[in-house]
Amino acid sequence: MSRKSDKALGMHRPIDRRDFLHGAVASALALSLTASLAGADQPPQATAAPRPEDYPPVRTGLRGSHPGSFEAAHALAREGRSFDNPRDLDEHYDLVVAGAGISGLAAAHFYRERFGPDARILLLDNHDDFGGHAKRNEFHQAGKMRLSLGGTHNLEWWEFSPTVKAFLDTHGVDTDAMRAKRQFRYGRTAPNSPAMWFDEETYGVNRLVPRCDLAFPGPAVETIDQLPISVAGREALKAFYRRRDNVLADRDEEAAEAYLRSLAYPEFLRRHGGLSGEVTQLFDKAAHGSWGVEMRALSAMEAFETGLPGVHLVGEDPDSEGRDYPVAMWPDGNASLARLQVARLIPAAAPGTDAGNVALARFDYGKLDEPGAPVRLRLNATVVNASNSVDGVAVTYLKDGELLRVNARHCVLGCYNAIIPHLCPELPEAQKTALAYQVKHPLVLTNVLIRNTDALDRLGIDAVDCPGRLHASLFTFRGIDTGGYRHDLDDSGPVSLVFWGTISPPPEAVDIKAQLRASRQAMLELAFEDYEREVRTVLDGLLGPAGFDVARDVLAITVNRWPHGYAYEYLDLWDEDWPEGEAPHEIARQPFGRIAIANSDAGASAYTHVAIDEAYRAVAELPDQAT
Repeated sequence: MSRKSDKALGMHRPIDRRDFLHGAVASALALSLTASLAGADQPPQATAAPRPEDYPPVRTGLRGSHPGSFEAAHALAREGRSFDNPRDLDEHYDLVVAGAGISGLAAAHFYRERFGPDARILLLDNHDDFGGHAKRNEFHQAGKMRLSLGGTHNLEWWEFSPTVKAFLDTHGVDTDAMRAKRQFRYGRTAPNSPAMWFDEETYGVNRLVPRCDLAFPGPAVETIDQLPISVAGREALKAFYRRRDNVLADRDEEAAEAYLRSLAYPEFLRRHGGLSGEVTQLFDKAAHGSWGVEMRALSAMEAFETGLPGVHLVGEDPDSEGRDYPVAMWPDGNASLARLQVARLIPAAAPGTDAGNVALARFDYGKLDEPGAPVRLRLNATVVNASNSVDGVAVTYLKDGELLRVNARHCVLGCYNAIIPHLCPELPEAQKTALAYQVKHPLVLTNVLIRNTDALDRLGIDAVDCPGRLHASLFTFRGIDTGGYRHDLDDSGPVSLVFWGTISPPPEAVDIKAQLRASRQAMLELAFEDYEREVRTVLDGLLGPAGFDVARDVLAITVNRWPHGYAYEYLDLWDEDWPEGEAPHEIARQPFGRIAIANSDAGASAYTHVAIDEAYRAVAELPDQAT
């Protein structure tokens, strides 16, 4: 195969993709968001496309854990650098929160509930935007605003605790109403369909297989003959889907489940499904987006629970029609929830913002850290130490190259567990060990704004699995009309394509943590140009035959890389079944003096509602007095 040059792929095109607002002509920058796009009365702050230097959501290029957000933490944790002799600021707070993600923001909310609305709170975050993994990607083209998600996707409302329900009620969030305004189904909505694309570099042929979804037997069987694998492999796969038996009939229910939790999914496919490695590799990246791991890291039971095929071999009926994941969503993912929290904590930053218009609201980032405000949010500020003192907590952070220190009555650490032993070196050794146990799952979401969906519509596709490429899958992102925003499911463009997944670890990375660390390092070593070249190559091979001009029709690219992505969830093949109270995350989250821990790691579960619950617990654990 002959690769196209960077010039042929359009990498020379001046789309201002790295640091500045992309593509829109000068006149468009002054245009209001149109009523046809918004579908609702617009708040006064949403009157024109903002400048990226003032408004982080419109920044393109390398986002997520962007350059400048992690270097100080890496110097502390990886290199053992000391951050000594900070300059003491004349600032004293009731609470300092390290991390302004969902959990950190929720901790500020619950602190005000417990200690009163006049409590003085400072939130510090190492990124240039708030929300943590709940990252908003905002694009402007010719007067139109298009939103997409850069991290946390949705709300699993059926899992909500009473605490989370009350929290969302307080912020005006109605998940039933949100669900009614969601047509988006990850590319599974007619008339277009999911597909698989096999690239020439990996498979020796450039082939799109429409209506191919290996998770569901019906559609899969109908398209197997088009897969670029051997005849024997195709016949074995068809036989696999057509079987209806129970290979574990000689075991009772408990023994069968134990067996399925002890066996890696690819091994189940080989041992009981009759599939060779040539075929099982088609499933290798099936959990890249949902779990952030290769399938070899998951047990057969975990794969079944995720929706992958195989239950028809253990006496269960397969789901031949597919299933809807009935979540509530905003058009920028859970970034809208972070925005609602900030608007409530710091009203001056987004006056008039509520759940009905939050997706359109324009935030004034200059109001986030105003002297005298009861709640302040300081961005680009990396906490490097939190220590109990005689009369409270001293928190040291690095901002703009200067080491600074503030004092507070209490501190909540809403950052990743793995960094906490380095922030608090006086923690008990057992707690440090527990905090280091969890290794977060790397994740990447690359948004590519395309001019229109003409090529996709000609091919009849809205979502594509790409088993041979860096990103495991991609889907069009439209059909979510919540928060005052409107983007019809059949809108032809501009539209964001979300490339979703993780980076495959090398085969020699055997245990789960070696796999995760290898994926993380590979992610960090890729420059923006590497991601750009990859998505342009995919779009050229996938959509080029249908008339897509990759040099002309790519309007913007935003790479949301999260080397520390999903919270570590205990896995069948790798973790013990600890007694209640003895699991690493339970030991890790214990309060230390006037310091408490709030994050999704503390719940060992990568969900927004868990982050909120853990914030509530952390604030409840703080002592009443700073003594």
